Amino acid sequence: MSFNSAKEFREVMDQVFTMMSTDPEMGPKLRDAETPQRFEFPDVDLVVNITYAEDGGEQNLRWEWTDDVPWEPEVKMTMDSDVANRYFQGKENVAMAIARRRIKTSGNVKKALALIPITKPIYGRYRALLEERYPHLVA
Repeated sequence: MSFNSAKEFREVMDQVFTMMSTDPEMGPKLRDAETPQRFEFPDVDLVVNITYAEDGGEQNLRWEWTDDVPWEPEVKMTMDSDVANRYFQGKENVAMAIARRRIKTSGNVKKALALIPITKPIYGRYRALLEERYPHLVA
């Protein structure tokens, strides 16, 4: 249930972010929440900064796999890639993961937690993606 490489993790997460960003229900709600976030994945040595797209095009979110971005995150989260994988399958409760220190947080965590109900539809789509293309990641 682990990613084969940092490259594979980024490839899968780019697909997930694209699904959320372009979804007609999730995308606009995530954009309108205006909650820039920074995620660090130390086990694969990657950082991604995500914010809302201001141009109102097909993409509702914007993300960069670097800390060199023109926005400041309101929320910072650190977790291993397997925690992120379980979360997107609906198998990791974020509040419990924070309490158990599987996810370390700083900033406006309450605002970030408010996004979780918006993203719940991604669980089934993510599992379908894994079953089709990355069966070794299915939890």
